[in-house]
Amino acid sequence: MSQDTNKPRIASNEARAYAKFLRISPQKLNLVAGMIRGKSAEKALIDLEFSNRRIAKDVQKVLKAAVTNAENNHNLDVDRLVVAEASVGKTMVMKRFHARGRGKASRVEKPFSRLTVVVREQAPAVKAPKAAKAEKAPKAAKPAAKATDKAKKD
Repeated sequence: MSQDTNKPRIASNEARAYAKFLRISPQKLNLVAGMIRGKSAEKALIDLEFSNRRIAKDVQKVLKAAVTNAENNHNLDVDRLVVAEASVGKTMVMKRFHARGRGKASRVEKPFSRLTVVVREQAPAVKAPKAAKAEKAPKAAKPAAKATDKAKKD
């Protein structure tokens, strides 16, 4: 009477990594995650390297971890990896207070986020040879046509 084992939630050509408690709001983190979605892993790492956002370094760490998981755990080719998913969610919110005038206080919320990055190995793209284009006849010069119209009016 044992339970069945859980099946893996990712495909055989995928690997993932995630970070649980990133100290940034999910909305701001999603801007950086959207920057790498659909790009090759190599291009995404370069984009994160030169991003001005503070959280880009943490996203870069998670992406590097996903690439390493793909290489070591799933034997995938690193050169053909693409960022298939970069999903963002919210975790906890620290509640603090800020002293205000007349003995009052206002609430300060410090949100945390989580990030899940899934990289997928793409099949090598086979490029079809380009068809030879038919040569086009040169177009008649329009300024010359205008000059003849002016000659007729005179």
